[in-house]
Amino acid sequence: MDQVDKVIEVSTAAYATKRVDVCYTSMCAKQSKDTQILTNCPSPVQPQKFQYRNLLLEEHDISLTCVEQVVAVNDARKKRKVLGPNQYLKFKPTELIIYCKDFRIIRFRFDESVPEAARKICLVIAHYSQPKDLQLLFGFAYAREQCQNSVDRVNGAEPGADSLQTPLFETYSDWDREIKRTGASEWRVCSVNEHYTTSTSLPEYFVVPASLADEDLKQLAPSFNGARIPMWCWHHWTGSALVRMANIKPGTQLRKHDTRILKAIAQSHPEKSEVFKSDLDKSLPSIAEVQAALVRLKQLCINDLFEETDEKWLSLLENTRWLEYVRLFLKHSAELTQWMYSKNISVIIQEEEGRDLSCVTASIMQVMLDPHFRTILGFQSLIQKEWVVAGYRFLDRCNHLRESEKHECPLFLLFLDCVWQLLQQFPAAFEFTETYLTVLYDSSRIPLFGTFLFNSQYQRVQQSQDFASNGSLRCDGEVLQLPTVWNWSLQFTAKDLTLFNNPLYIGKSVTCVQNGTIKSFKRAKKNSSSSIYSVYTMKNGKLSDQHDFFPRKNSTIRRPSLDLVQLNESHDRHTERYFRDWFSKPLDLHGLILPYLSSAHAQLWRQCYLRWIPEAQITNGGFISAFHQISLLADDIETLQQSLRQYRSDSFLPGSPEPANRRMYFRAKDFSEAPGSPDCFSSSFPFSPVGNLCRRSILGTPLSKFLLTGAKTWPSTETLANED
Repeated sequence: MDQVDKVIEVSTAAYATKRVDVCYTSMCAKQSKDTQILTNCPSPVQPQKFQYRNLLLEEHDISLTCVEQVVAVNDARKKRKVLGPNQYLKFKPTELIIYCKDFRIIRFRFDESVPEAARKICLVIAHYSQPKDLQLLFGFAYAREQCQNSVDRVNGAEPGADSLQTPLFETYSDWDREIKRTGASEWRVCSVNEHYTTSTSLPEYFVVPASLADEDLKQLAPSFNGARIPMWCWHHWTGSALVRMANIKPGTQLRKHDTRILKAIAQSHPEKSEVFKSDLDKSLPSIAEVQAALVRLKQLCINDLFEETDEKWLSLLENTRWLEYVRLFLKHSAELTQWMYSKNISVIIQEEEGRDLSCVTASIMQVMLDPHFRTILGFQSLIQKEWVVAGYRFLDRCNHLRESEKHECPLFLLFLDCVWQLLQQFPAAFEFTETYLTVLYDSSRIPLFGTFLFNSQYQRVQQSQDFASNGSLRCDGEVLQLPTVWNWSLQFTAKDLTLFNNPLYIGKSVTCVQNGTIKSFKRAKKNSSSSIYSVYTMKNGKLSDQHDFFPRKNSTIRRPSLDLVQLNESHDRHTERYFRDWFSKPLDLHGLILPYLSSAHAQLWRQCYLRWIPEAQITNGGFISAFHQISLLADDIETLQQSLRQYRSDSFLPGSPEPANRRMYFRAKDFSEAPGSPDCFSSSFPFSPVGNLCRRSILGTPLSKFLLTGAKTWPSTETLANED
């Protein structure tokens, strides 16, 4: 067997036996006669008392779908080459750099390796980091093992998962419960897409106006892009509804079918109210613009000369336009809430296929409007409803198989960033923490879970059926079930899961006066929905177009006679008054929340973007210091409440043990001997850059302490030079 076969054999064995398919970067040497194989080697440094740990991944493990680029470097010849599958490397690599989609950079050296061995190792890692088939990802192998072991599941979760299950919206009953929860009595669950016979990008069951029969929907479906019939999202208690829809295909029936849908939506309102439509393609940045902004942000955050950018950091950050786009999506969503909340009008959000920008906008609006979606269980159900089953292209937009960069776009990350902005401004309104949001983003890069792996539910079913039939598997149910990401026990211990719980969250309706003065609402540079929309009114049972500022191409709608500028200015004045009035009132944490939209209020999500950079960390500082103290206070309150309940129930015993299901990660008894903050805290907690392989830590990277057999690992060439 030649040396390449040995490398592939070891890599394949690691792939098959590891719980997650990872590209190993914490290394020790496994020597043969004339080559070295790099495999996983745990750090000898003992874990700290308060150390976050993923049960699926070791400290320096990277899932294949998280690898963005593999680069071979030769220092002497100053050569760099981005490696792909089936490539040849002409020069001897002295260093291998792995760029990750979660902003990590992993480096390791080949100074003591045989040149040919180093070259082969680089090529093998590059080859396995780009799987060409979806079924090669670990989720399928894991599901096959569970199927063979006949593990019973309840609603997509394994035994031992939390008793409260996240609704997956894959069944009729899940949608029916959501209708009843929101009081949408004029809407119904339809089964017109059972077995995906109407549209392969819509779920089997979804909600439509009760006035439309299944035969009507079948007749209307071919008129929409992707046969995506307008899909109900949410219902306000006053009767207004939020609906998302794809564009209608050009043709003679365009106006007729559009009017028919709008009329059905208007009739679903108790007052047969107006319908407001916003074109997202004209109101928000394109997916290409959002992707370009993330590329610029990533280049800024992973810059090797990070300290040298300090003086111009804010201007460089502004030039990425990432925060500008975050503000635009928040602004657009906040403006749309006024039609439902203030004017009691149903809102339709429309885009080309209704699978990208509408996912972000519909989700942000519901987070602002409904406190249920600001709880952990509610937020997870929101992602299932508006992203997973609604046909968001996770496979293409996350570029899991790295097939085409032109389809890649971080819309899911942008949505989480928008929610993070709201969390920073209204911390007591959310049950979860920023750590929960960061872990959720990381989980979208772990190919064990079927939640973020496919472009649609139809693709998930087809891939699962093909995999089961090719492997001659017999499983309970019709398809092979990949694990759902909402079964957090697969990744974390019960202790670590308490990091998701927000100690500031107020779980009941309490009002308080807002801090700060009333701020004037100013328009952003780029127009949003305030200048591109349509309002349709019901008159004598007929739907009339009140004004449509920018009709679509090939539209038969005539332009209004009223001056466009006057209409824009009138709407802007109403929007500004709407924001001013809301900010002047006492804040109801369980009611509508609207974001501050000035550039001063838009912050960089440091925990997500800067957590791997030692130079950007504050030792024993940052938000974690306050979070630690608040958690201790919340734990004391919880302890007193528990004691009071026991006392009132006559079951109080002085020496009785404390309940195991405490909500707070930090507990007072853990600091009884040495009060204060632990020395291991940094502003990126619980994600510590100490030991990261990308840079030398300001706290002292313990990489030199790795117990390696016959080889050494350094974080960078600079550190290597300093050690000589």
